[in-house]
Amino acid sequence: MSGPSDPSGSPLTLELRDVAKSFGAVAALRSGTLEVRPGSIHALVGENGAGKSTLVKVIAGVHQRDAGEFRLKGEEVDFGSTSESKAAGVAVIYQEPTLFPDLSVAENIFMGRQPLGPARRIDRKRMYDGSAALFDRLGVHIDPRRPARGLSIADQQIIEIAKAISLDAALLVMDEPTAALSGVEVDRLFAVARSLRDEGRALVFISHRFEEVFALCDEVTVMRDGEYVSTDPIVDTTVDEIVARMVGREVTDLFPKTPAPVGDVVLDVEGLNRTGVFHDVSFQVRAGEIVALAGLVGAGRSEIARAVFGVDAYDAGSVRMLGRAVRPGRPRAGIEAGMAFVPEDRRQQGLVVDGTIARNVAAVIRGRLDRLGFLTTRAENRAAGPWAARLEVKTNALDMPATTMSGGNQQKVVLAKWLATEPKLLIIDEPTRGIDVGTKSEVHRLLSDLAGQGLAIVMISSELPEVLGMADRVLVVHEGRITAELDREEATAEAVMRAATGSSGITPMVGNPASASTEEVKA
Repeated sequence: MSGPSDPSGSPLTLELRDVAKSFGAVAALRSGTLEVRPGSIHALVGENGAGKSTLVKVIAGVHQRDAGEFRLKGEEVDFGSTSESKAAGVAVIYQEPTLFPDLSVAENIFMGRQPLGPARRIDRKRMYDGSAALFDRLGVHIDPRRPARGLSIADQQIIEIAKAISLDAALLVMDEPTAALSGVEVDRLFAVARSLRDEGRALVFISHRFEEVFALCDEVTVMRDGEYVSTDPIVDTTVDEIVARMVGREVTDLFPKTPAPVGDVVLDVEGLNRTGVFHDVSFQVRAGEIVALAGLVGAGRSEIARAVFGVDAYDAGSVRMLGRAVRPGRPRAGIEAGMAFVPEDRRQQGLVVDGTIARNVAAVIRGRLDRLGFLTTRAENRAAGPWAARLEVKTNALDMPATTMSGGNQQKVVLAKWLATEPKLLIIDEPTRGIDVGTKSEVHRLLSDLAGQGLAIVMISSELPEVLGMADRVLVVHEGRITAELDREEATAEAVMRAATGSSGITPMVGNPASASTEEVKA
């Protein structure tokens, strides 16, 4: 391994060498190697399916390694559970939030270690005060007493970060923690991460956003196909070198948008209003057109999409598909009208994570597949197979549980589920959130191909390069209103930002600042 050891002579906080892990005949990890020094932030990068998540789960005690070496602060360890890992000083923030929705924010943070008062009763005041102090440290304002249910992805991520910090861990592993955060929230997170590093803690930072890696990290380790590839000081490498090592090939076109003939109006939204959420929203989408909803996190983009599809009700206005009114507040009506909806949170809202790939893909069209009230595995496989092949879902079998798949492949399964309905309109919210650069290109190519085949697409994205690279038109949302409609030729970063912030000047980046990374576009 080319990465340096701690120059002070102190033992490495984390040392993994040639760690292997298989699930039956599937080798998820062949030679995972990672060395992290105290007082450093170490990036771990690779495509979805490279083995990063499996390596993290070995560190966290979710999985036990089949082979290789695993040392923490110089001592050989082999965690049999997550509680053993936490007790040893390891805190892990996973890519997807894992909160208990019916418990309060504070209860989620202190789950299993609530402060006790007289008669060993939970001291809720101390718990709430401790949670508030953590949020003050992060520079955010979340009510510790409110239930976790209904929180945004951004707030859920912040709570997971607060939980990890509260553990006072020597090793903090962050798996895509900024995927749904705004620019200000990312800046605050980075400030906290640097302060933890300055205290002598070791951090592992997993991200597909190269600007984040280069802005925050000291070293970077690359994995590919379950194997270790390289480790380098961040100052001694480039984005192009990292991408080449990650994918084993050159990714030359991240936004493969090709012109498509534009047909008749498919979706017609008129005067849509929901008090306190969005106001007087009107727009049309035509066949063969990709229309992007852009704006700051919390502007109301996802809420508009959910109302159009029928997940949420609205107070006034109308939604028409192919000239026919769609009954509000009923997703089934949207589906029957020809709509498909890929939500932002694929694990919680898009997948049955314990279900097989075939069962997930066939979920919406089950009524077409059953015979005399019975639905067979064979029928599910027959329906799912062509879509899994078309979307290049990386799997050995259609009966694999979706929970075992990488984030990129999970997104493909959700897409396959909805494309199997043969929709006329696809609404897709954050199509590449938490997906590696290689899979991003595949998803973008698929969207372009679908538009070329006449599908109308509404794309919601916080990544400005994605909006500019893929959209035929951009609708900018600010505080629940559409403040600008820009054709592809006039949609510039400056124009979108002005409309997104309600300002005539240039203000902070739409969504995550790393989303507009010129290095990521070049990759």
